[in-house]
Amino acid sequence: MNRAAILGSTAVLLAMICAPVQAQFKSAIDTSQQTQRDTAKSQQRIDQLDDQTATLLNDYRANLKQLEAARRYNASLNRNIDAQNNEIVRLREDIENVEGLQRAMQPLMEDMVARFGDLVNADLPFMVGERAERAARLATILDNPSMSAAQRYRLIVEAYQIENEYGRTIGYYEGTVGEGDDALTGEFLRVGRIALMFKTPDDSELKIYDPSVGDFVDLNRGKYLQDVKFGLRMAKEQTAPDIFFVPVKPPVSAQ
Repeated sequence: MNRAAILGSTAVLLAMICAPVQAQFKSAIDTSQQTQRDTAKSQQRIDQLDDQTATLLNDYRANLKQLEAARRYNASLNRNIDAQNNEIVRLREDIENVEGLQRAMQPLMEDMVARFGDLVNADLPFMVGERAERAARLATILDNPSMSAAQRYRLIVEAYQIENEYGRTIGYYEGTVGEGDDALTGEFLRVGRIALMFKTPDDSELKIYDPSVGDFVDLNRGKYLQDVKFGLRMAKEQTAPDIFFVPVKPPVSAQ
């Protein structure tokens, strides 16, 4: 066999050998590429699952916070409900006791009205007409069927509060002392419930009420006129509050 024939045979043999190898290599490359594509898809799926897991975890944590807030809110509502139930029980007890309270209030109010009139009559005779009218009005409310017990009690307490204010304030008003031709017109100065004084506009007469006499008596003008005038200005809010002298009798020991 010559050289050319040998080379031809060798080429044919190599071609026969290489053909399966190339096919196997191509198959391996295809498999590798498919594996890479599958791996990329798997990684993409894993990334999606990670994102979904993170989202679900955040939602879970948010739901836990909402659940805790709802539990605390419900606990607060339950406490309010318990307090309201207790209040309902208390109100029902009060309603059941209203009739008994009204029966107990009536004699108390009658005593308060009667003592109010005694208080006005035994006190210094200042603003006599106004206070007597207030006492008369209180006497009429006890028999007024259109007024509830609460309304009557409120009016009685208000009257006592007004009288209480007289004891810790100073005041003035215009009026007369005496009767007939001896009547004098001027200004009264009330200092709490310890002194009630009277002064004429021309300062010619200065008097003070004496409970032991039951009438107004002369007051030393030279000693007390300026204090009375200053007290009147204070009562009229024409000057700032300050100290001024008022004649007061010393206390007497009880017998």
